Amino acid sequence: MSNVYTAEEVSQHNVESDLWIVYKNGVYDITKFSKEHPGGEEVLLNLAGKDATVCFDDIGHTTEAVQLRETYKIGTMTGTFDEKPSYISPGANVEKETSAEDDNWEYTASANSEKEPPGHATTIIAAGVVIYAIIIYYFFLS
Repeated sequence: MSNVYTAEEVSQHNVESDLWIVYKNGVYDITKFSKEHPGGEEVLLNLAGKDATVCFDDIGHTTEAVQLRETYKIGTMTGTFDEKPSYISPGANVEKETSAEDDNWEYTASANSEKEPPGHATTIIAAGVVIYAIIIYYFFLS
């Protein structure tokens, strides 16, 4: 696969009927998967046309979820997004990190002096992903 997309091109695929995300500079067309997402399609719609690296990594997806993600890969992205990702809490200090080894980047958020309580949505989504993985394992893989 040698398709290379700009951040601007990716950002145009931001609706339910045409939904792309970026994970570590890989571009994924998850339009067909969004309705099947165990955490609900709203999570993916909020990330449509954006970098989902931090969000995906924070949830702690299973090996099966990582393998499934790769089936939707359509290319890579060049450049960066101009805006801060919307899944980072308001008021967080955002810095861009680069890795010389693999030239991937991601945003990290550092907490301000006032800490917000952790959201319950992340816990619910993580539980949903685990339940979904167990169902897939027992019904389809065993």
